[in-house]
Amino acid sequence: MTTVLIADDQPLQRFGYRMLLESQDDITVLGEATGGTEAVRMAAELSPDVILMDIRMPGLDGIEATRRIITTGNRSRVLILTTFDLDEYAFAGLRAGASGFLVKDAQPEELLSGIRAVATGDAVVAPALTRRLLDAYAHHLPTSTPADPELDPRLTALTDREREILTVIGQGWTNTEIATRLHLAESTVKTHVSRVLAKTESRDRIQAVILAYDTRLVTPS
Repeated sequence: MTTVLIADDQPLQRFGYRMLLESQDDITVLGEATGGTEAVRMAAELSPDVILMDIRMPGLDGIEATRRIITTGNRSRVLILTTFDLDEYAFAGLRAGASGFLVKDAQPEELLSGIRAVATGDAVVAPALTRRLLDAYAHHLPTSTPADPELDPRLTALTDREREILTVIGQGWTNTEIATRLHLAESTVKTHVSRVLAKTESRDRIQAVILAYDTRLVTPS
């Protein structure tokens, strides 16, 4: 059973989400937060599997709420809800530790599959869209990051193959594409990806993509 916390300041929006989620046998809504501060408090109290987090909320916004939830070590995964698929805040949300984002007018099936994917540790944003998003907001990347990936301590634990896998993850390759292009079994690719995530302490694939950009293994196109 996947447990969900809804964080949105719009009553009708929260009602719509609750009605949809409660129609599913494998999803339970633990509560509703009307703002970022309440979302942080309820996340700590309820520890839901997934938090549907609106960005624009009065007081503490969804970005800062996400950052606070993630930095506490809470196991909850955050799914950012945004008005546009390239909302300027979506990138900041991913960097704050969100596991993905969806547009608010996504089809019900997209929202449900997104919640289920995030709950299992997968990413919601498609690889190509992840690349487009990061390219669009690459100017937000810190300028203090070493230009040479060899100097970055976050990569020292990776083998040459794992570094190669992280690079192509950052380039937006799916597991199937990695397997085909690198002539590997897909099961082997999944093992490599899991090891990369573990060694780099990336919560999910999206965080690994961000790491690839941060360390300059991948540069904006």
